Amino acid sequence: MKAIERLYEYLEFKGIRVTPFEVKAGLSNGYLGKQFKRKADLGETILLKILENCQDLNPVWLLMGDGSMIKTHFSQESKVEIEQYVTNNFSLKTDKTKNRQVIPLFDIQETTSVAALFRNQEQLEPVDYMAIPNLPKCDGAISVSGDSMYPLIKSGDVVLYKKVKNNIDMIFWGEMYLVSILDEDGDEFNMIRWIQKSEQGNEYLKLVSENEKHEPKDLPIHSINGLALIKASLRVNSMS
Repeated sequence: MKAIERLYEYLEFKGIRVTPFEVKAGLSNGYLGKQFKRKADLGETILLKILENCQDLNPVWLLMGDGSMIKTHFSQESKVEIEQYVTNNFSLKTDKTKNRQVIPLFDIQETTSVAALFRNQEQLEPVDYMAIPNLPKCDGAISVSGDSMYPLIKSGDVVLYKKVKNNIDMIFWGEMYLVSILDEDGDEFNMIRWIQKSEQGNEYLKLVSENEKHEPKDLPIHSINGLALIKASLRVNSMS
């Protein structure tokens, strides 16, 4: 069964008519009907539009027919299968090889803790998934709140991260990190900062904001509860 046939099965299950769905997804009128009659493959751009407009549709089931129709748990193995499937089946012969990833987007407010997100990410349910070409390897994405990295990153932007060990030898000095910090009372604080070497010695590091209103702060390395390197950021500019 082709992806187009599974899409029709999903639309019937949800009670969604094809023509209104084409309008909502920004597809040309009658496009899906023609593809269904021909039992043709759907291109990458069309697949991404479908997934963007079907938030509960399991992309693994749509592309490969595996698992359940509606999203449940999305494993690392499933992510790899989707990347391979899209790369192998939807790249034009003239395309350069691109790194395509399916990146889970998490709600940090629901997760409550960056450290908890890092420890239990495979057991957490993402709020959505992002498919972006030409990115370095990322483990996940979260929405940003606060103005500490403004104007480089502002509240509402999405940052994509790669988890790293809480080890000073693994830190790339001068790079931007998602940091979880435990204070003396055991309370956790989550923030995005540049990490620089501290003048207080090798047992400390300096957290620096882009926003000059936030002063740099030196912290002992043992207070770091979770650490991830920021690999990319996304901003949506729209007029209401």
